[in-house]
Amino acid sequence: MNASLTKRVLGELIGTFLLVFLAVGAAVFGIGGFVGSAGNGPGNGVVGVALAFGLVLLGIAYAIGPVSGAHVNPAVTLAMALGRRLPAADAIAYWIAQFIGAIAAGALLKLFVSSFGVKDQTGGLGTNSFNNGHINGAGAFVLEVVLTAAFVLVILLVTEKVAAPGFAGIAIGLTLTLVHLVGIPLDGTSVNPARSLGPALFAGGDALGQVWLFILAPLAGAVIAVIAWRLVRSPWEMRESLVAGSERE
Repeated sequence: MNASLTKRVLGELIGTFLLVFLAVGAAVFGIGGFVGSAGNGPGNGVVGVALAFGLVLLGIAYAIGPVSGAHVNPAVTLAMALGRRLPAADAIAYWIAQFIGAIAAGALLKLFVSSFGVKDQTGGLGTNSFNNGHINGAGAFVLEVVLTAAFVLVILLVTEKVAAPGFAGIAIGLTLTLVHLVGIPLDGTSVNPARSLGPALFAGGDALGQVWLFILAPLAGAVIAVIAWRLVRSPWEMRESLVAGSERE
């Protein structure tokens, strides 16, 4: 692994760790209506947790984006690879780093609720679920595909060369907030296989048994996003790609 790839992979590991620990932590530590030892402190609620995901990703996008692109999500990395914006070998390294970062964050969240006297406000370490009284398995799969496709499509479009410079992070962070506002009440929102697997490994039980859906559905959504991106992408960007391809030949 060359020095450049090493830095990018470390960026993905750190970024994914921060996303899972801080954003999932916002749910684990405070999504309940009342938190604290006396049970009278204000909780984050669905809106607060959704904002946590968006704000964390916004910060990561501007801090780590120049290093690795700030994918911090295997579904995003898959889309970049399929869109020929990231070599396959680099994508594999990104995936490994993302899952390691998410697992490390899940371990730290577990440590807080098991050894540091912190109550888990979600009851499941912020994991995703279906057949939970809010949505069944088929619904959760379709929901995750649609939400991920929308999220990844925005990323693909706003990170093109012809997009407005400097604003991609804002669009991406706001979109992640929006998809969490839709999905949290139903299945907890994944749209990120690493985010789902990390906490599920330490929650165990049904969360671990159901995590397959929250790995496969976001990846399927990423594939759909790439198809949609190819259909609606900027004509100027398409022309640049054709020219670049001709030059390589």
